[in-house]
Amino acid sequence: MPFKAIIFDLDGTLLDTLEDLGTAANRVLKRNGFPAHDIDAYRNMVGDGAVVLIRRALPEDRRNDATIYDCVQAFRAEYERGWKIKTRPYDGVAEMLDALVGYDIKMAVLSNKPDDFTKRCVSEFLPQWNFNPVLGQRDSVPLKPDPSGAIEISRLLNILPSQFVYLGDTAIDMKTAVTAGMFPVGALWGFRSAQELLTNGAQLLIKRPTELLRILDIVV
Repeated sequence: MPFKAIIFDLDGTLLDTLEDLGTAANRVLKRNGFPAHDIDAYRNMVGDGAVVLIRRALPEDRRNDATIYDCVQAFRAEYERGWKIKTRPYDGVAEMLDALVGYDIKMAVLSNKPDDFTKRCVSEFLPQWNFNPVLGQRDSVPLKPDPSGAIEISRLLNILPSQFVYLGDTAIDMKTAVTAGMFPVGALWGFRSAQELLTNGAQLLIKRPTELLRILDIVV
């Protein structure tokens, strides 16, 4: 088996977090007198961390540092209150993870969500599977697509980057995988389009989580 480990993105790959993220952002926008967005519009805003999310959500003429800062703080408070109302694992994720149990495949999570929220989400929604390590955004490590987090996981597990599958749903994930020297697989059930994933380096696209098992040569 050529692959020994998998790095999963979290939002848009393992968990459908879109409605809770969009609801929190819209509450902040409305409170400050700014127009809200359809939840589906947040597909193209999330993935790069809270600061970029809020910058994208704000009206173009209000994207100054002070407004962004204030809204990011308010967004974090709102998301703290409502982070698990609608969030759920995607259909097929449990079946995929169950099939991986018992095989010599290490599983890790790497997200641009703050580290504490990343760990809380995995603990809340995916408690029966062993992900190690689980890493989110930390001040000491640049956000994806910088490959530092992925390389850190490679070192922690003592597995070569070339022996990792990287499953994600955005350009950020594909760029991270390519730069880290991992095998980038695009999740078509997530937040972004097939074209975005292919343009940014996806070597393979899958429509359902269980299709990942074919890459690992596992028959369910």
